[in-house]
Amino acid sequence: MTLYQAPLDDLRFTLFDLLDVETVLTRLQDGSEHTHDLLNAVLEEAGKLSEQVLAPTNRPADIEGCQFDPATGDVTTPKGFKEAFKAFAEGGWASLTMKESFGGQALPCVLGSAVAELVQSGNLAWSLYPLLSESACHALELHGSRAQQETYLRPIVEGRWTGTMCLTEPQAGSDLGLLKARAEPGNAGSYAIHGTKIFISAGEHDLTENIVHMVLARLPDAPAGSRGISMFIVPKFKINPDGSLGQRNHVFASAIEHKMGIHACATCVMNFDAARGYLIGQPNKGLAAMFTMMNAARLAVGVQGLALAERAWQNSFHYARERLQGRCLSGTKFLNKVADNLLVHPDVRRMLLTQRAFVEGSRALLLYTALQTDIEARASDESARKKAGELVAFLIPIAKGFVTELAQECTKEALQVYGGHGFIADNGMEQLVRDARILTLYEGTTGIQAADLLGRKILHLHGNGFKHFLQEIDCFCTQYKANDKLRPLIEKLACRSQQWRELTLKLAARVQNHPEEMGASAMDYLWYSGYLVLAYFWARSVVSSQASQQRTVSFKQAKYDTATFYFARILPRTLTHQAAIESGVDTLPTFE
Repeated sequence: MTLYQAPLDDLRFTLFDLLDVETVLTRLQDGSEHTHDLLNAVLEEAGKLSEQVLAPTNRPADIEGCQFDPATGDVTTPKGFKEAFKAFAEGGWASLTMKESFGGQALPCVLGSAVAELVQSGNLAWSLYPLLSESACHALELHGSRAQQETYLRPIVEGRWTGTMCLTEPQAGSDLGLLKARAEPGNAGSYAIHGTKIFISAGEHDLTENIVHMVLARLPDAPAGSRGISMFIVPKFKINPDGSLGQRNHVFASAIEHKMGIHACATCVMNFDAARGYLIGQPNKGLAAMFTMMNAARLAVGVQGLALAERAWQNSFHYARERLQGRCLSGTKFLNKVADNLLVHPDVRRMLLTQRAFVEGSRALLLYTALQTDIEARASDESARKKAGELVAFLIPIAKGFVTELAQECTKEALQVYGGHGFIADNGMEQLVRDARILTLYEGTTGIQAADLLGRKILHLHGNGFKHFLQEIDCFCTQYKANDKLRPLIEKLACRSQQWRELTLKLAARVQNHPEEMGASAMDYLWYSGYLVLAYFWARSVVSSQASQQRTVSFKQAKYDTATFYFARILPRTLTHQAAIESGVDTLPTFE
């Protein structure tokens, strides 16, 4: 069983000291009430929910898993999940960032991301049930009619219903242009939906009275490929004119997947057999509608990576402090003990510092990106909104692709700290490793994120967000280059950011001459960019911690030590990725 304590101190530091969210948010439209006191109060309550309600269910639910009845298609979730969902709904957590006009609280997205980390650290599998509702809500909010919003959105926001996204089919994974699900026109503007969808998280469960599926399908006269996809609302139970639930719709789970991890989340095969559905948005524009929600979904998956890495870091640090094993190479440290603890061994400290550097650096990146989405949505100045939107577009593939890959390294290193005890299920490390694996696949694999970063955000969109971010780094380095304590970090950051700029320009020119250079270099470019982005946030973290009047001496020293470790031992990894990029596509011969 793993322990979990909500990392409120570092969340507060990241939000209020590093990002100064109170100043930013209260200057945005309708943001005057988004003060430090309000945001902090929400964080504290979310921490209690995670520690007291969700975290205790994590290990038992993984063992129990979900139960599927093939005769009825019903799914029973693990013990404690219903009670946890009731507490979640009654606490108003489902409505946190939703608009007030739909029953929401209209709190900022940056707070929503911070709360999501706490919830997901408590129990990632459980968190997927309400998380998928957020995507459905975004679809309804952006593309639904007013009647559809009142019928379907409000009950989800109230926590009475949940939502799903039904996209993937057996033959159509990331290439949705291959999907075969079809929609035939029916009575009163409805459609009969036919087809099979796979990998549908929370597609069936017993937590709420209804489930609203957002389904991609083709109309009879639809063009071939991705240009002929429409989106439909398909409820589990049909809705009567007065809003009450009617007959069961013809959509059922035919199986739940047997997965490597997240055993307590029902990942379903969903069959639609002339299920009644309703068009949302414009015909043949379903794929475009889906992509309007993609930034939020990908950011949410990045937060999941952080959440698991945080729990892994907490437990491996606790274990290293308590576990007695061997003696310090420079002499015994615990004279009255049979052995020294694991912290005396340099390589154990390396593993722990790696985790800490990735966890706290990722938190800064993710919350910074979430804050940009708030600026994009609610800044009064159009140029500020445009700049924030371009920053979000640039950072999202890094926030999703890079952070979820770092979660793999963090959980692996945590298990390594435990040694053989990490491989034993009772200690919970192996569950974190298993659960983390899906995160690099959700919402597009890491390769897809890398292609999006280099192919779309750098080349197709002319690197606008990249230029904004480089300018921010340049301004930061100029401001603090005279600081004696920071000079070693600032000099390295300034040098590497200039190399990043030059490498990007050279790579863009190569891709113009040979398009396959993009695919050959995209993954290494993602890693290179990710390490540079985290270096910037670590340098900023040192500045912000040193300037803070609220942080303790030990807190400030830990930030400085971890930043120094990151710049000395992690940032040089960029050299390997640069060498791989410069080797070119010719080093990837074709297979017969």
